[in-house]
Parts: sequence; structure tokens; C-alpha cells
Amino acid sequence: MPFTSLGLSEPICRALSDLGYSKPTSIQTRAIPVVLQGEDVIATAQTGTGKTASFVLPLLEAFQAKEPMRGKRVRCLILSPTRELAEQLHKNIQQYARYCDQSSMVMVGGVDSGPQKEALIKGVDFLVATPGRLIDLLHQRALYLDELEALVIDEADKMLDMGFIDDINRIIERTPEDRQSLLFSATMPPPVRQLAKSTMYRPKDISIDAQHRGADTVEQWLVAVDKDTKSTLLSHLIKENDWQQGLIFIETKHGAAKLAEQLGKRGIEAEAFHSGKSQASRERALEEFKAGKLPFLIATGIAARGLDIEALPRVINYDLPFDSDEFIHRIGRTGRAGAKGEAVSLLSLDDFKNLCAIESRLGHIIERREIEGFTPRKEVPISILNYQPKNKPKAKPKKDRAGKQGADFKPASKGRNKSSQNAWSKSSSTETSHQGEPSSRTYDSKKPKSKKPFNPWLK
Repeated sequence: MPFTSLGLSEPICRALSDLGYSKPTSIQTRAIPVVLQGEDVIATAQTGTGKTASFVLPLLEAFQAKEPMRGKRVRCLILSPTRELAEQLHKNIQQYARYCDQSSMVMVGGVDSGPQKEALIKGVDFLVATPGRLIDLLHQRALYLDELEALVIDEADKMLDMGFIDDINRIIERTPEDRQSLLFSATMPPPVRQLAKSTMYRPKDISIDAQHRGADTVEQWLVAVDKDTKSTLLSHLIKENDWQQGLIFIETKHGAAKLAEQLGKRGIEAEAFHSGKSQASRERALEEFKAGKLPFLIATGIAARGLDIEALPRVINYDLPFDSDEFIHRIGRTGRAGAKGEAVSLLSLDDFKNLCAIESRLGHIIERREIEGFTPRKEVPISILNYQPKNKPKAKPKKDRAGKQGADFKPASKGRNKSSQNAWSKSSSTETSHQGEPSSRTYDSKKPKSKKPFNPWLK
């Protein structure tokens, strides 16, 4: 199926041809026609599936016949969680709009805001921004969102993980109610779906299951190791296997800095990459890594969003993520476009529950390899795909007034303090949105009949 069959015009298709895009991906085939119709969309797809083009291309098409924007106005706002992802999105827009007469710019923190304010004076069609800098310039009245036609929230799961929910709400309050809203995410946890339902009008739900993505091109294996010897094992694997490059995932900023120092002492060049580093430092490290000058980049999961690296030979999970979808997102960064890749995980005993969830999501057990000299003192058991925690407390049977266990006896549940429930809780009878308004999803509000407390002196 060519891109022209999706309703895209010749200038856009020509730009795609220049980039070597011959046919649309699954997410593009399903999302582009819906976005062209002006519908709101909730889309779930992994990295490398073409999410960016699936919303940028139809918006470019829809905006072609539009009049130029007024000063300090924006036609389409794309919110991004990180500076790197925002820069990458802007680069993609420029490539897709090569033969279109539409303007775009990127707005991120960590750099001088003067040029950004100046670029907004004439108005802009596509603005890619991180929430913090956008709110700063909104307060300074450097731009207005009163004429916004489309709002895109990209990598929504990480937006919420990074604590941007309040910023997103403040931004949405400044936009017109009749805007088109598009939400794209690699994973779709309940808070993200709730955000979508509370801010969108009858959104179309599009999900591309990437459960087995990379199964044919990505070689997955893991090594069981004690937590205190992980860095030593990683150094051994790098030297023994002559690994020239790899993206290493770790859970914390402090851990990334510590690991970079440990590898450096063993003669392995690596650099930490996280939100605590300056923009200039991050840009330099990323450019050196892409150019092959920096062999290893140690990134937290959040900072790694937006790292688009071609022909990445391997990813290394120094820490297993808590979310199984995040694991799939990580390994999807290698073995792209039909190339071979490798996903290596270092597994300690405290990662066992995470591994069980990941393997259940994948539907298969990941191959384990033993490395001589690194047999763990704390043995990690083989997981089972339908794993459930052992020692789960069992409910004790209640006794009735006569002291006998009643077969049909149902204890009354304890009351909850409604004021202590948060906006995402499912325990209330009606789920509440972040704006304090009830959403369309409701739950059973019937309460069990109250029973008088058992009195052992009554017979």
C-alpha cells in the first residue's frame, strides 16, 4: 500500500520518497486516515514503528490550505517529555515538510529563550515543546494558544512518570475546546488512559501490539548475577566479547554516574546520560554516541526516550524495568529496520518478580547463559510464565455470633475516607478526572450491608 492511498498529497509523498519510505507501517496505516478525518486518537505503539509520522503527516496534509498564522499563535502543539525527543520530533517535521510551505520550531529549556520568543512573533504552524519552557513563555505572553487547532501529547506515559500532569492540565486549560487531540504512547497504563478520556472527545483507540517485535532480529539473553558484582560482570562481558558499542539502561541517575565511573576505572569509556546533566553535556554525549566516538551511553529509562540511534548493535539492561512494556520498548531500540540486534540483561535476585512479568508479557522464557566466575551466591530461580507471588496472605474465615463458621457469611468491608482518594483511584463509585469532573467510566457503588461487631459474650 503506497502513502498516496492514505490520502497524502504529492509534496508529502515526495519527501517520504526522499527519505526512503516506500510503504506505511501498521500504525501509520491505521492512524493517518483517522487523523485526516479530524478525529481524536489514543494510539499505543512501540519505538521504531513510525509513531511520529502517523500524526505529523496527516496534520501536514490538513494544514496545507490554511492561511498563515497570526503573530504569537500556534496551529499545532506537540508536547514532549524530554529535550532530546523534542529535538528529534522537530527534525522529523522538517524532513516531512520539505516541500510544504509550513513553519515549525522547537521550544525546550536549558537554552536562551530569546531566539524562541523571536521565532514566535510571526506565528508558527508546528511547535514542539517541553512543558516547563512552554509554560514559562505562556506566562510571559510570548505566545497564545487560543487559535490552536491540534494538540499532540507524545510519549504520554513518560510525561506522567516525570510528574508533568499538572503542567499538562494548565496547558490544556489555555487551548480551545474544539481542538483535535492526539495522544501517542509506547505503553498505556491506567493514568494515561484516564488523562486521555478526560481531555478528549470520543477518541478512536488504536493499538499496535509489539509483543513479539524484534523476535526474529533481536537476540535476547540474560545472565544471573549478584547485585554487588553487576558492574564487574558488565566490564567482563564488554572486554571478553569485544563489544564496541551499547546503550546501557539503568534505573537511577546516581546509579548511572556511579557505573560510568566504575567502567572508566577499568578502561571502558562510558558516559552517564540523564535529566540532571546540562543540555550542552547531553547533546555532546548523544552526538558522540551516534557518531561512534563514545562506545557506551548509560541512560535512565526516562532520559532515553527520544534517543533515535540507527544501527544500534545492542542494548544492555543493567537494571530490569518494573514495567514489562518498558522492557519491550527498550529492546526495540536495536534490531530496527530488519537489522540484527542484541538485548542483554543482568539479573539479580531482587529483579526476579520483574523478570516474571516480562517473560509473561513476551510469552516465552528468555535464554539464560552462565559466565564462568560469576555464579551468583543468591540463586535466581527459573521463572514461570503464570507466576504469582508465594506466601500470599489468605483471608481468614469469619465466625458468626454462635461462634461457627458460616458458609455464606460475608464480612462487611471497612469504610474508606473518600477525601483521601486520589484522582486515579478506582475505589470510588465514580472515577474522577484530573480536573475534578466525573468521567464516563463508573464502578459498582453498592456497599455491603453493615453488620454489628461480633460480641463473644453473646450466645
